[in-house]
Formats: sequence, C-alpha cells, structure tokens
Amino acid sequence: MELPSGPSIAINSNRLLARIGELAQIGAIEGTQGCSRLAFTDADREGRDLVVTWMRDLGLTVSIDAVGNVVASTSIDGAAGAVMAGSHIDTVGTGGRYDGNLGVLAGLEVIEATLAAGMNLKRPLAVAFFSNEEGSRYPPDMMGSLAYVGGMSVEAVLEVAGADGTVVGDELDRIGYRGAVPCPGVIPHAFVELHIEQGPVLDNERIQIGVVEGVQGISWTELKFVGQSNHAGTTPMNLRRDPMAVAAEVAMTARAIATEIGGTQVATVGSLTVHPNLVNVIPAHATMTDE
Repeated sequence: MELPSGPSIAINSNRLLARIGELAQIGAIEGTQGCSRLAFTDADREGRDLVVTWMRDLGLTVSIDAVGNVVASTSIDGAAGAVMAGSHIDTVGTGGRYDGNLGVLAGLEVIEATLAAGMNLKRPLAVAFFSNEEGSRYPPDMMGSLAYVGGMSVEAVLEVAGADGTVVGDELDRIGYRGAVPCPGVIPHAFVELHIEQGPVLDNERIQIGVVEGVQGISWTELKFVGQSNHAGTTPMNLRRDPMAVAAEVAMTARAIATEIGGTQVATVGSLTVHPNLVNVIPAHATMTDE
C-alpha cells in the first residue's frame, strides 16, 4: 500500500501513557494497578468528564447520543465519512488500566499527533467510547456499540435494570450523559480498535500483536437450585437435599464439556451465592451464573 506523501507522524508515547495513568486514578483500587469504573456510576462520570475534556482541548467536535456513547471528530459534521478509532472506558469491578482505555486514548493520541503534523487528510478522523461495553452492571455487554449499529433499540437500552436495582435511563440522566444525538449513529468510513489482549495467548506464543478475526459468542445463564436447609452435623447424607452439591456438579460438568469440545470453547461459573451461607448449615438454595 502506498502511503500519502507529506509530513511524518510520530505519536507521543509518554503523553499517551500519562493519560492512561491519569484516567486509571479515577476509581483506582488501592494497592493495585487496577481500577473500578462500572458503567454509569460516579466514577464512570468522572472518567467520561476527563476524556471529554481532552477531546475538547484538541478542538474536536464532541457528540453524545441517547445511550451515552461519545464520539469526537475533527469535522464539524461529526463522524460522517470518518476513519474512527475507539473502544470503552468503563471497567469491570476489578478492571485493568489498559482494557478498553488503550483503544480510546491511543485513538485520541493519533488525532493529536496528526493535527500537530499539519497533514491534509482525505477524510476526517474520529475517536469514540461506547457505553457499558463490559456489561458488569447491566446486561448485555457491548451494549453501547450494539445500540450504535442498530442492534438494540434506545428504548430497550434505557429500560435495562441492573443487579443493584438501578435502571440505565435513570443513571444516564443522573450522571448527565443521556445525550440528544440520535442512535443508531452515523456510519464511519472505517473503524479500527486497538485493544489489550485479556488472555495469555499472545504472551505464551511470544507474539507482539495480532489481528482479531472474531469474538466469542456469549451466553449468560442464571441458575437457582432450591433444596432444604438443615443442620450439617446431624442430617444423614441420604436424607439431604443439598443445592450446593448440585451447583458444584453443574460447574464441573460445564468445565468438562468445554474441555471435551476443545478449540476455543470455554465455560465459566463466575458467581455462586448460597443461603444462608453458614458453615454448619446445609444451604436452602444456591444461585450461580454460567457463561
């Protein structure tokens, strides 16, 4: 591919790392390099405010749509026909400083370096961060980008309730990021996302960079097993109705199935809650999530 002639572009890696570090201080988890900015929380709002400030400092046109997706562009017409980069800045409860954030702030760095070089581009540049991509607080994950491309309606997004009883629309209003720009969003000319690998594959194979060819299809299931609570020391094994034993067997069976299928198949039980959760009591019920 022949590259256009003109001034050369070099990103400022120190500036990029400094921004990643500053963003990571919002919701920082003490004693670790990680951070917690669950979608639509106060920490998420602070992170959004910081990144939007950096966008506006560069003179970019910033738009916020009805589900809180934020797009900044070098064009006053927004992202229409633009080459767009982006990802997310929300995290899981124990998130890393690079997950998602790298894709957003690297895109911002490319725009800043390009503007500084004074290049004449055939197309505008844009950078975006999408709402609730992790899905830790509200299902499904990749919610904002799904709505941006028309895969989920605005009405459906705003009505989603979280495990904590809050509702997306109410929380977007509360943090001030329920925008007026229509969603689905404007289709860019091209979209690219730089992302840190979450798994160990590239590291184990000593490969520095890879190209994503697909993403896993996720199925989240909540299972609740109801048994009979009894004294653990006096109830014979043959008279027990122990939901914890059933939950444990399901977890091990899911692992065995995924291992037998092989390839890229995975299965995880990431959450298990028992009641009454006492050391000497057979549980009354057990609730688990299976992914």
